[in-house]
Amino acid sequence: MQYVEIPVPSLKKGEVLIKVEAASINPADCRIQKGLLRPFVPKFPFIPVTDVAGEIVEIGSAVQEFKVGDKVVSKLIFWKAGGLAEYVAASESITAPLPTGVSSADAAGLPVAGLTALQAVKAIGTKFDGTGVGSNILITAASGGIGSYAVQLAKLGNHNVTATCGARNLELVADIGADEALDYKTPEGAALKNLGSHGRVVEVAPNFGNFVASILTLFSKKKLSTVTLSLGMEDLRFLLELVKERKLKTVIDSRHPFEKAADAWEKSLSGHATGKVIVEM
Repeated sequence: MQYVEIPVPSLKKGEVLIKVEAASINPADCRIQKGLLRPFVPKFPFIPVTDVAGEIVEIGSAVQEFKVGDKVVSKLIFWKAGGLAEYVAASESITAPLPTGVSSADAAGLPVAGLTALQAVKAIGTKFDGTGVGSNILITAASGGIGSYAVQLAKLGNHNVTATCGARNLELVADIGADEALDYKTPEGAALKNLGSHGRVVEVAPNFGNFVASILTLFSKKKLSTVTLSLGMEDLRFLLELVKERKLKTVIDSRHPFEKAADAWEKSLSGHATGKVIVEM
């Protein structure tokens, strides 16, 4: 990773120019930087990071919803990215207003991790209007960026949550709502068996391997849900409102100034971050 000076991005008519205040690093950003999606995307050199929050300083001629000075959060297109910079151009369609009282750091954590967690709990039938029937569910990697959101959202959906994480994070995971927090070194099979015949497993940190198939084979009575991100801006607005109402919080592992973004990158690469790793401009 290198620091370089480049021109401030020019805008297309449907874009806004964001002066970035906070950016959140996701594992997918690190995978892209390692070239795991090449030769398809991206073209290097490449500015990573998709999740940003900040202030609009310029708008394109066709932008209707936003004006200069608005605080916003955006989920940039992953193969274009650009978030780990002082300024980034973002389409109006992938940008949401930042509610009063929600910090840029808290908002920047939401787009990929929060939406993935929301999709995961929705995949098992979770409702947030009080009409849903709660289940016993297991959430893996519960102290990570996605998992910490998933625990909170599952509790909002009236589920009984068993969560796995490292021993040092058991108290944190309990504090954000887990009914039972287990050291992940506990055999996965034992945890799954404790769910009962109607238990659900939310695997929110799937690898590229065959973990899902092996779990389904071993525990066919359980319903295991894996997700790829497909939710949109209305869902992001929903999450932002939950943060505003203090029903959901972003667990932040660490904050790093822009000039030490490489430290933030290494922290995320380590795979041991508790919650989100944030770079602040």
